[in-house]
Amino acid sequence: MYNTLLTDLQEGTMVITINRPDKLNALNKDVIEELGKAMDEVYNNAEIKTVILTGAGEKAFVAGADISEFTALDAAGGEALARKGQELVFDKIENCPKPVIAAVNGFALGGGCELAMACHFRIASENAKFGQPEVNLGLIPGYGGTQRLTQLIGKGKAMELMMTGDMAGAAEAKELGLVNHVLPLAELLGKAKEICQKIQGKAPIAVTNVIYCVNEAARGESSGFANEIRRFGACFSTEDMREGTGAFLEKRKAIFKGK
Repeated sequence: MYNTLLTDLQEGTMVITINRPDKLNALNKDVIEELGKAMDEVYNNAEIKTVILTGAGEKAFVAGADISEFTALDAAGGEALARKGQELVFDKIENCPKPVIAAVNGFALGGGCELAMACHFRIASENAKFGQPEVNLGLIPGYGGTQRLTQLIGKGKAMELMMTGDMAGAAEAKELGLVNHVLPLAELLGKAKEICQKIQGKAPIAVTNVIYCVNEAARGESSGFANEIRRFGACFSTEDMREGTGAFLEKRKAIFKGK
């Protein structure tokens, strides 16, 4: 179905693997277009409840963009490239109503770091390295990196990493709040699947509303509190809320249907 991706749907979790290990899974136009199609499938396929995004091999999640595609671009071309990527993939991941977790195995640099940051949260292998080294190319991040890195780790450290092009290892990334868990590489995917299964046991409509509210908080939207109140109220009209509260009072496990 895809030339640059591998997809595997089991127990409600879709694992999307960027499969260009010989190129350290670098993002080129084909990967971007296919990731966009894969995310459309996530949005539209009711069997997909949660998503894990990862890279093939042991060296890299995504080691950056395919720089060879940059050389022929002028200002308008560069702007179009960034806009297309953000609309096709990065914003689609961030705003996905289903949880998308990045399982970062190795290098997540440039567009790879941005791809991981577009996911709802990240877990990393011990050999993971994060960075936005675009200044080394005379560029800045173009797939949301200046915004999301600042949201996730704060202005000062984001400034330093993007100005120096330095990398942060897995332990530092966890300390900064960029990743939630650091594991041996062999345990990474298993941990991601375990988290997905736990989330799938919760009320899907509530999980979706958590995503929307937290995204608004991260963007500093002034309507965030009002929208939380509105969405909180809307949850009271769901069957899941009746089931969840009923199960709690009856001391049994809730069975949610996403209705």
